[in-house]
Amino acid sequence: MELFYKSTRGNAPKVTASAAILKGLAEDGGLYVPERIPMLDHSMREFSEMSYQETAREVMKLYLTDYTMEELTDCVEKAYDDKFDTDRIAPLRDAGGAAFLELFHGKTIAFKDMALSILPHLMTAAARKCGTEKEIVILTATSGDTGKAALAGFADVPGIRILVFYPKNGVSPIQERQMVTQRGANTRVVGIHGNFDDAQTGVKRLFSDAALRERMNQMGFQFSSANSINIGRLVPQIVYYVYAYAQMQKTGRIADGEEINVAVPTGNFGNILAAYYAKCMGVPIGRLLCASNENKVLFDFLTTGIYDKNREFVLTSSPSMDILVSSNLERLIYQAAGEDAEKNGALMRQLSSEGRYAVTDEMRARLSDFYGNYASEAECAAKIRSLYESDGYVIDPHTAVAAAVYDKYRVQTGDDRKTLIVSTASPFKFTRSVMTAIDAKYDAMDDFALVDRLSALSGVPVPAAIEEIRTAPVLHDIQCGKSEMEQAVLDFLQ
Repeated sequence: MELFYKSTRGNAPKVTASAAILKGLAEDGGLYVPERIPMLDHSMREFSEMSYQETAREVMKLYLTDYTMEELTDCVEKAYDDKFDTDRIAPLRDAGGAAFLELFHGKTIAFKDMALSILPHLMTAAARKCGTEKEIVILTATSGDTGKAALAGFADVPGIRILVFYPKNGVSPIQERQMVTQRGANTRVVGIHGNFDDAQTGVKRLFSDAALRERMNQMGFQFSSANSINIGRLVPQIVYYVYAYAQMQKTGRIADGEEINVAVPTGNFGNILAAYYAKCMGVPIGRLLCASNENKVLFDFLTTGIYDKNREFVLTSSPSMDILVSSNLERLIYQAAGEDAEKNGALMRQLSSEGRYAVTDEMRARLSDFYGNYASEAECAAKIRSLYESDGYVIDPHTAVAAAVYDKYRVQTGDDRKTLIVSTASPFKFTRSVMTAIDAKYDAMDDFALVDRLSALSGVPVPAAIEEIRTAPVLHDIQCGKSEMEQAVLDFLQ
């Protein structure tokens, strides 16, 4: 049965999965959501005998119904190959009383690789299916990890160009160097003078600019996105929750059908939304622990029912979560509103005009699966240090936020269900924050000396993604103001 996609704002036509992936964002500014969330058609025991690649195909076929099995198999095999440094793709590691799902074994050592390794293949297949003759321009804002993963995925892909905006001075040194050394004749990276929310708002504005869209059309281009606003990013993320639960069951960490909790460090809300979709599909997930850093807009929302971005923007050691406008939350708000596009649209317009909105008590009741909390910078550092001292396990600051929130949840609720903590990035991407958390003396060392010291401490070889940027030349040194993003796009295309 074919599954179509509709806009959360209700003023755009329904489209197929391939069309939704190509468009990225609906014409009315809404996000594409499936008409229904499909149920899994295999038991968790059956999934436990599948490889990651097989799991991906079986889960994604339920959402991408206009792709043939041959097309999906081809996309999966090209995406989840030897660019990952482990055959399991997403291995589990036990530490601190929880199971850590390591999603950083891909080419750019961050969880964004899990979806951005397959999105270029899904998109090129979609272009063939939809018969588009225009060159696709991927326009993406990044808080640090999406940018590099998208650049690596789309570099030199025929018929596609990619432009990434990132907040200058708002990402880690390693994250920035990964992006500005990116090769590929079809790539460009631009640092904006502002924060991630400025970059994300600017990209959304460009997508919804009808005059620019028409100009692009005349030039033979069409926009698409590699952010998690693209349903082609969100669907592959559901896969690893299905896979992780099945592997926990297979390895005896949990019994058949036993409920687990999931702790996810999140800023833009896409990763935890994927876990929620997995739960709705039948994965036995109990509570969804939404872990924020000091930019705790999601914690405050889940606590009060009021979303308010009118606050100080804090630069933290977990920069990929330094976000005050969580774009993917709109998909959940739409569902909590009973799929009332008019009600959802009114809330999003209020967010745009006033910077805040409040949901009804009825809507809040529909969010009861979620628990929100946050970790301060000191709590994050303390968790990195304590986990290293107790288990010899080194985690990055984003994962530390989730682990710290997991600790708070257990104390507050007494809920001792097995918990899956989503580990979203390699500690090698944030060496200074990690090493100084373990011991302040390391702050005197330079970044790449810290990389080598971290390798010695953890017993983990330096990832290829880090080795290759030690001496790589800077190829992108363009910067622009928040108001100059459209011109930066036109300069790239011309």
